[in-house]
Amino acid sequence: MKIAIVTGGSSGIGKAACATLAEKDCKVYELSRHEQPERKNIVHVNCDISVPEQVEDAVAKVMEAEGRIDILINNAGFGISGAIEFTSDADVKKQFEVNFFGMDKMCRTVVPIMRKQGSGRIVNLSSVAGPVAIPFQAYYSATKAAIANYTYALLNEVRPFGIEVVAILPGDIHTGFTAAREKSIEGDKEYNGRISHSVSVMEHDELNGMPSEKAGALVAGYALKKHPAPSYILGNSYKLAVFLQRFLSNRTFYYIVGKLYS
Repeated sequence: MKIAIVTGGSSGIGKAACATLAEKDCKVYELSRHEQPERKNIVHVNCDISVPEQVEDAVAKVMEAEGRIDILINNAGFGISGAIEFTSDADVKKQFEVNFFGMDKMCRTVVPIMRKQGSGRIVNLSSVAGPVAIPFQAYYSATKAAIANYTYALLNEVRPFGIEVVAILPGDIHTGFTAAREKSIEGDKEYNGRISHSVSVMEHDELNGMPSEKAGALVAGYALKKHPAPSYILGNSYKLAVFLQRFLSNRTFYYIVGKLYS
């Protein structure tokens, strides 16, 4: 039985990934700030990944109970939206503390364990919004781009120790993420309504996106896949968007993105 840790496992993609791993005979430790009912092969551990001490305590609990960690899925995160000009320092820091530094702390706590045991799989949730920067979602896009590049660097650092690392880039997924987004339309008048319009387009696409159950099952599948690729994109239309980005000039590509979102 493989031992897995999934952050942000109380809802959406994380919850579905936990369920799929449990069905595949893994014992899953679900890390989140929200209490969860007991489920077969799934153990809840209260943890806010933006608090380093809580991360260390949670991983220590898993090691005390199991003595090993085979899979880490870094799924926890949230989004903010708004114009760069009007986003507060506090909101910028919070976005990076959860999405990037929380993921980093999980990796730096688990990698020594996997290195000593000579095996392991780390799956980091990036986003198509990383390679395709979205206007009025700049800081979310920045964290997800950072996660992808971090992942590609980490995979070569730890490859000799039998640790495999994967970045997953979801497109629009129908989850509670949409409702939880911290939205600001401050400056909408100055920006001629483009801030609220952009958020409206994002929310429409997300609510009509891939079901979270399917996305979570795919994430769990890549966590268990033999010899995975360095990255996977969820959603055929988003695979096409990233593919086109390679062949169009930045001027043309981001003109199209601007027309879609702003």
